[in-house]
Amino acid sequence: MTFDTLADATVKIVGQGTFIEPGTVDPSESAWEGSGFIIDPSGIAITNNHVVVGAGRLDGTYGENGESKASMRVLGASECLDLAVVQLNADDLPHYTWYDGQITTGLDVYSAGFPAGASDDFTLTRGIVSKTDFEFDTQWASLEHVIEHDARIRGGNSGGPLITGDAKVLGVNYAGDDSLDYNFAIHRDVVRNVIDDMIDGKRISSIGVNAQAWDSGDPEFFGVWVSSVEPGGPADKAGIEPGDLILKLGGVSVGDEGNLASYCQVLDTHGSDGTMDVEVLRPRDDTLLTGQINGRELEVEQENVSGGQATEQAGEYSGESVEITDDSNSLAVSVPVEWADVDPTPWKDNNGRDWVSLVAAPDLDAFWASYNAPGLWMLGTDPSYTPEQVLEQFDASGTCTETERDTWDDGYYRGPYVAYDCSGTTVLLLATQDYDQTGPLALLIQLQTDYEVSTVLTEIASTFRFI
Repeated sequence: MTFDTLADATVKIVGQGTFIEPGTVDPSESAWEGSGFIIDPSGIAITNNHVVVGAGRLDGTYGENGESKASMRVLGASECLDLAVVQLNADDLPHYTWYDGQITTGLDVYSAGFPAGASDDFTLTRGIVSKTDFEFDTQWASLEHVIEHDARIRGGNSGGPLITGDAKVLGVNYAGDDSLDYNFAIHRDVVRNVIDDMIDGKRISSIGVNAQAWDSGDPEFFGVWVSSVEPGGPADKAGIEPGDLILKLGGVSVGDEGNLASYCQVLDTHGSDGTMDVEVLRPRDDTLLTGQINGRELEVEQENVSGGQATEQAGEYSGESVEITDDSNSLAVSVPVEWADVDPTPWKDNNGRDWVSLVAAPDLDAFWASYNAPGLWMLGTDPSYTPEQVLEQFDASGTCTETERDTWDDGYYRGPYVAYDCSGTTVLLLATQDYDQTGPLALLIQLQTDYEVSTVLTEIASTFRFI
């Protein structure tokens, strides 16, 4: 494998399926993209669990311009390791090999894959290893060995390889933070330790779900949200359904601290084939169910668990979004369909400066009245005003506590941002400038629930723009 042939062994994975997003009760059909890489000429490839589990259909393309296509099936997947092995319906394929040397800080590395955005073509970014080996727990994985690097990855890069200058694989990219330029890869040793077992269909740290630690905002209701279920897997056989919230596994509360650590520790203790008691909240009908993984099926233990509060919380959002624009057709962004109270009219500030403006919230009166309601205010003006001046004009430090300050750069827009805690509400102020310096584009966002901080914010951050 050489740099000239990398694209031939890197796979763009397109999935389609039905999910129930955290905090919602209605299923939504969606399509998504990820990356993977071939490790054997027979068509065996590696990607992330969250790229493939729950898909009703998976297709792969590979080559510089995606000229080669193949269907694929999942051989094995692990939600705790965020790893999956797939079999492409093709053979005699170019493939990657593993790096056998010592992984050191400062080692030159490259991220290969198909990031979503302006181009769907194969992309290669360069950086160095920042940290060689550390434990890292996230909402969707729990790993003892992770590599941190700055070879930039974005949405769509998940599952692609992190490679050396001679095209040898160091790890599998699975997470990143664009604003801070943090990029994380599953360590080579983790993958090599389990890959043969996963190819053979052995279950590793998994009950067959697309899982995410989730907090409803009510201290009584937190756990591991099940967005989708692997057909025929242990969770499916137990009666767990998409949209369920696993409260306890093996008698242990899971999803605490906002990550999968406790959930995965139980799986590692009992083994994926072990019998484990499970306690599940089903927000759709506000019932508590108990049963066992690899044992007796779930049965309703209690009805009206939260007096309707859990259902109301979960049902606040449908998971659907809509693109909105301002009156001048200058601004665009996607927001939840529930943010249907929209003001697209321009605004003039106290200094006489004219702004194009777009405001959206479930209730604009509540949004303007206090920090106790979610919503978005998006603004743009001429380039005589800088992002730094925007940040100063809308500073909220007099009434809120600053929790974070850094620089945003998503490859299209860049500039400073500040996060505040305003009596329990997360308030974000982002002051950006596009690379063409059209003028500053500001976003003031109020977020109250875990779903808003994760899913809603991600949608806004990936869609806001000057038209």
